[in-house]
Amino acid sequence: MTRERPAYDELGYGKDFGLTGLSERLALAGSGMGPATALGYAEEIADRSEGDEAVELGEDARRLLASDLPERVLSAVWLASVKDAFDPGHHEMSCREWLEQVSAVSTARLRQRKRSYTPPPVRPVRDEGLCEGVAAEIRATAPALVRASALPELVDALERVVTGADGDLGTRLFLRALKTHSVSVPYERYRRLQSLGEQFGFPPAVVHDGLDIIWPPVSATRQGVAQDFGLSRLARLFSAGRHPRTPRAAVENALIGDGYERPPGAEAAVVWEDAHRMLDSGLSDATITVLWLAATDRGHNIDELGVGGREWLAQVVEVCEDHLARVAPVYVPQASPASTDSGDAVLREIRDIAPLAAGTVISPAFRPLEGTTAIDALEQVVTRVDPDLGFRLFLRTLEILGLPVTEEQYTRYQRLSSDFKYGADHLLFSVDHLVQRT
Repeated sequence: MTRERPAYDELGYGKDFGLTGLSERLALAGSGMGPATALGYAEEIADRSEGDEAVELGEDARRLLASDLPERVLSAVWLASVKDAFDPGHHEMSCREWLEQVSAVSTARLRQRKRSYTPPPVRPVRDEGLCEGVAAEIRATAPALVRASALPELVDALERVVTGADGDLGTRLFLRALKTHSVSVPYERYRRLQSLGEQFGFPPAVVHDGLDIIWPPVSATRQGVAQDFGLSRLARLFSAGRHPRTPRAAVENALIGDGYERPPGAEAAVVWEDAHRMLDSGLSDATITVLWLAATDRGHNIDELGVGGREWLAQVVEVCEDHLARVAPVYVPQASPASTDSGDAVLREIRDIAPLAAGTVISPAFRPLEGTTAIDALEQVVTRVDPDLGFRLFLRTLEILGLPVTEEQYTRYQRLSSDFKYGADHLLFSVDHLVQRT
């Protein structure tokens, strides 16, 4: 990060914050509000997280106040960030006066914690290369932004904030302007904005949420997925005590996990493909049931509900198709041929761990499932369905059984993960903790 402070997600932020968090809140509240109402929302923001969020709110306001930016620039970027919600000029107040009030609200909240609190000097981000990268994106969107906002001076004002006041806040104000005026952003530009945001330490949602992104066509891709995905991820989300009240709601909840790099519907496409391959494989109903119960640690006992494995996967496929029809209506789900290139390697790893699985059980307190039964079912997935899916379910079963993994085995798992193009954190959040390191 370019600042002396930790990244914002380390401070507990998962979405927008500070002055732009306030402007988003005002924009959502409606139009034409007065100063007292607007200031009330500022107090609400400052009071969040037991007052911690007052720090960023106050510093944002003071960064602009400490600059030599003229009133017209401050007014342009503020109005662009809130649209019609609150215009200080309509209430005989300059934008600087409004920012001073926001700063005062922040200071008052922090003095509740420490009466002698005095705001520290501002710490603007003025990294030349990073700020120029943001300025280039502002200039690239200039025609669309001016056309949508009807503020001819907005592009120049945003650029002046980024290069002359603070790159961090200027970037967030730019993002707010894109969002409030519904400016469509091509996917490649979105990825550049995410990269810039990462360098500022923004949580991904600060860029993503509310932005009108022109996504590429939906596909069953794993690009941009850091951890688990598809049917193995769905099973993970059904672990005991984690899923919503109804099975359908649990599947629907899992399908919105497209992340920040994939178009809406991408996860549904992957789950659909995994489930469809399983159904088309000829695996027995009993084998599919075992695989599901093992991967969920009996978190969703379909056998207790009188639902067979094939019937359950057919229900999953139906939910996927309904979801895709809503979010990606032009996408036609289809399962591509599974690659068998790494099948022998995956099979060796399953058989290598099989002796350790002997004598283990899944869900020992309730209708125990023998570990060897799960291992036998995994071999069938690798040989008859898809080595990739088989390896993901194997990692999940290892995690459930808690079997020790040697460093040599883990190195081989890393190689297979790379061959299957898994994300960097796939093993970290599944079996890394099982490795017996010397």
